[in-house]
Amino acid sequence: MPVRRVVLPRRAGSAAEHSAGPARPGAPVRPVLLVVAHGSRDPRHAATVHALARRLRSLRPGVRVETGFLEFDSPSVASVLDRLARQGVRDVVAQPLLLTRAFHAKTDIPGVLRAATGRHPALRIRQAAVLGPSPLLGAALERRLYEAGLTPADKRSTGVVLASAGSSDPEAIAVIAEIAREWRHTGWCAVRPAFASASLPRTEDAVRELRAAGVRRVAVAPYVIAPGRLPDRIAAGAREAGADVLAEVLGPSPEVAALLLRRYDQAAEAPVPPLGLLAGHA
Repeated sequence: MPVRRVVLPRRAGSAAEHSAGPARPGAPVRPVLLVVAHGSRDPRHAATVHALARRLRSLRPGVRVETGFLEFDSPSVASVLDRLARQGVRDVVAQPLLLTRAFHAKTDIPGVLRAATGRHPALRIRQAAVLGPSPLLGAALERRLYEAGLTPADKRSTGVVLASAGSSDPEAIAVIAEIAREWRHTGWCAVRPAFASASLPRTEDAVRELRAAGVRRVAVAPYVIAPGRLPDRIAAGAREAGADVLAEVLGPSPEVAALLLRRYDQAAEAPVPPLGLLAGHA
C-alpha cells in the first residue's frame, strides 16, 4: 500500500494551547524567551522554528520571544544575546528546541551561553530543560498520525515506528527506547524505535520488522520537530519499506508550543546559579 499523507485542518483553541495561559495584566516583565534551534541548510527548518515562535507570541503576548540558531541559519544564538545585552535586557531563558538531552544540550548550548555571560556579566541566562520526554509530545505524535489518516479505532491493528533523528549519546537513545516501550501500553498493537543516524535500527528496518511480526498496518511517526535532511531520510525509509502511513514532523503543533512554555515557566522561576547559567534537566 502506498504511503499517504493527509493534512486535516487543525482546530483552534485546543486544550493544550489554553493550558499555556496568557500573561496576567499588570504582571512584572518576564525574562526574554530565546528559542535555541540547531539550524539547517534546509529552509523548511528555519520556517518551522519561526512559525513556532509566532505561536508562542500569540499565546504569551507579555513575553518577548526571540529565535537563535547554533549553525547554518541566522541570527546566531551569540548575536541574539549580544543584541539583547546592548538593548538593556537582563534576564533570558534559553530554551533548547531539542527532544532529548544529548551533545547539543549538554555541551554546545551551555558553551555558547557561558561565553555570552562572560561578554555581558549583567546578563542573567537560565538554560531551560529540553522538551522531552513529555506526555504532550505523545499527544502531538498521535495528532500527526490522525492527521495522516489514522483514527483511534485503528490503534489495535496498527504498528508504529517511532523514528527519531538519532544520537551517539546513550542517554538520548535510552529515552527514545523508553518512549517506544510506553507507547506499547497506549493501545497501539506494536511500537518500534528507529533512528535516522548514529544508531540502529533505521526506519526501513523497523518497518520490515513489524511486517515480519505479522502487523497488517504500519505507520511511521517522526519524533522530530522540524523538516530537514534527517527527517527526509526517515520519510525515504518509510517509503522504501512500504509503510502504510507517514505522519508529518511535530512542527509548531499546539502541544509543542504548550510544552515549550511549560519549560520556560519552570526555568524562569528557578534561581540563577553563580555562573549565570542554569543547565536544564528533563
